[in-house]
Amino acid sequence: MRTIAHLSDLHFGRVDEALLEPLVASVSSVAPDVVVVSGDLTQRARSAQFREAKAFLARLPAPQVVVPGNHDVPMFNVFDRFVRPLAKYRRHIETSLTPSYIDGELAVLGINTARSLVVKNGRVNTEQIAQLRRSLSALHDEVVKVVVTHHPFDTADDADPADLVGRATLAMQMFAQCRVDLLLAGHMHLSHSDDTSRRYAMPGYEALVVSAGTATSTRGRGEVNSYNVLRLQKHRVEIQRMDWAPEAARFEPAAPRVFERSGHDWRPLHPTP
Repeated sequence: MRTIAHLSDLHFGRVDEALLEPLVASVSSVAPDVVVVSGDLTQRARSAQFREAKAFLARLPAPQVVVPGNHDVPMFNVFDRFVRPLAKYRRHIETSLTPSYIDGELAVLGINTARSLVVKNGRVNTEQIAQLRRSLSALHDEVVKVVVTHHPFDTADDADPADLVGRATLAMQMFAQCRVDLLLAGHMHLSHSDDTSRRYAMPGYEALVVSAGTATSTRGRGEVNSYNVLRLQKHRVEIQRMDWAPEAARFEPAAPRVFERSGHDWRPLHPTP
């Protein structure tokens, strides 16, 4: 079994400072095999905000797989936005826009979905899909295959479909061929977990999609700050949301969601007491 701590939407420049120390302590206590951060490390892609985010990441366990979000692309500096949109991100956070962690049981592969030409939406392109296909095809069948993006491939039923990553269907076809197990994302500031069968009717294939809420931002959307702890096996995934409890000044576990695979299908089990 492998453990992932999944954080998203940190938004340095607009964080609740009271959460930072408890969050570091909570994530460290989980002893994850890998920490995933699915984008929006900053509020406005300013150098000082990236430096704050870098200092925070340095306090979390390693290894880490970190991808950028749309807020990590400069908004008001037009030259930077269109000529070097992720230069500050790559200087301060992560040089690679295709970060990965791979061991004998788990492969976590990141993709950049942030783009200059749109304000909040994102997409993948055919070159990224082809590169990811090559990486996935090299993996053994029994490895748990996880893809990380900022923009989600699936959302709750009442969410705006425009929030989905662009060219999602094209990527999903490749995921089906390469048997990707799990899709991690953020962007919505709302936690969500489900299988992909309702949005993508693909006979013989389902993935699990898991979105994390915002770990530290003051820009909540009716949900407390949180992050996810995922405990993974090839045919079983437990998703434990860790919610900020202001009265206790710590992150506390909510009831977990557990999915087990039957054939090609993921089925939710009743929450563990």
